[in-house]
Amino acid sequence: MKSKAHRHQASFRDPSGYIVQDGSSFKRVINPIYFPVYDALCKADFFAPLFKAKMLIPHVEQERSDQSIILLPEQIELMTYPYEWSFEQYKQAALLTLKLQNYALDRDFSLKDASAYNVTFHRGKPIFIDTLSFDLYQKDSPWRAYKQFIGHFLAPLVLAHYHGAEALKMMQTHIDGIPAALAASMLPGRSKLSPTLYTNIHLMAKMEAKHKDEYTPKSRSIKLSKKSLRNLLRSLYDYINKLELKEQTEWGDYYNKTNYQPQSFDFKKQQIQKWIRSRAARKIIDLGGNDGTFARAILQDIDLAVVADIDHNAVASNYAQVKANKEVNMLPLWFDVAQPSPALGWANKERDSILSRLQVWGPEAVLALAVIHHITLSGNIPFEDSARFFAGLSSVLVIEFPKRDDSWVASLLERKREFINHFDHYNLQEFEQAYMRYFTIEEKVEIPGSQRVLYLMQTRE
Repeated sequence: MKSKAHRHQASFRDPSGYIVQDGSSFKRVINPIYFPVYDALCKADFFAPLFKAKMLIPHVEQERSDQSIILLPEQIELMTYPYEWSFEQYKQAALLTLKLQNYALDRDFSLKDASAYNVTFHRGKPIFIDTLSFDLYQKDSPWRAYKQFIGHFLAPLVLAHYHGAEALKMMQTHIDGIPAALAASMLPGRSKLSPTLYTNIHLMAKMEAKHKDEYTPKSRSIKLSKKSLRNLLRSLYDYINKLELKEQTEWGDYYNKTNYQPQSFDFKKQQIQKWIRSRAARKIIDLGGNDGTFARAILQDIDLAVVADIDHNAVASNYAQVKANKEVNMLPLWFDVAQPSPALGWANKERDSILSRLQVWGPEAVLALAVIHHITLSGNIPFEDSARFFAGLSSVLVIEFPKRDDSWVASLLERKREFINHFDHYNLQEFEQAYMRYFTIEEKVEIPGSQRVLYLMQTRE
């Protein structure tokens, strides 16, 4: 291997292999301990059908020696993590994991890992990215990754079902999955009437509590036939597949509540398309992009649009459209611009922050439409700070400024009550002065039929 390749800082948990970064490419190195399993998988033609079905990230074998096998996988443009997905995205990742386990069992293999971090979203769909998670199936053995699947998938989804999508954010503080005892304590008593929840969460919590003080676990031979294992997988699949959220959020119906006129929408779409084309931007991020309405207007011109929003319903709506339209260059994400996903795990290096991942990806333009008033008035973030933030993401910024007479701005100001006068700085002049410290204003247009102004800005040299 060339000397410029280095081991990725987050790749240390699996003795079977690890990830290296070689220039701009990420490669997977297989250690000799995993050679027999990998060769058995290849001999069984295990990978090709999964590649074709877009369930497992495709790879080619690049090098082979007595010390290592090096795979070059198809590159993921932007890695995303479970706490940045909508409920439906999370659910589809869980179902994909169960499908893979069933597929593996058909060929006498089994998943040894069922981490939610083994899945990401690529070209509009969830895809499994850990090629080394498969092992040889041992007759009548239980599913090795069962407990991990419960903590990483079933528990977060069920808690979200009962308590709202915010429960999915618990994966930020429980990187190894939500413990069964914690999940059981948060579920309503009636959940014990569900055979799936009683068996896979409540009973698991009881068993863990019973044996938690055992310094040396008792050796017990647990047997589970392949048929019984398939029944377990089917029950989990059917239960998760039916799970739904029942919640409404403030911004989920945003565009129907604004003072936009139809011509405002059309003008805004056309102006954004004109500016993005003029900059030949192929990678864009739309922060506060709601359901992807405006990013979708330029999809034909770009390679990937990352659309992030604080509102779960908006992200869910966007993902539903991605699925229905089979869009491969739209990536919905759920996070708060004012409180983005942090770095997590060992030495804060296992899971990079969303901002560091975005900076590596390198968006060629940022859309900040209908977001500056939320950042400034809801988050109390000064104009200069948000300008510096946007300048750190891309050299091109398309930003919309709602004036004080805009319906949403008026509503946000009303909520300030006796402190409303402390926000007199929220005006066009103050905004432009602050942003011109980091950007030049290339173009500025009033959006007809609205109280909003659209800017094209370029970072200063």
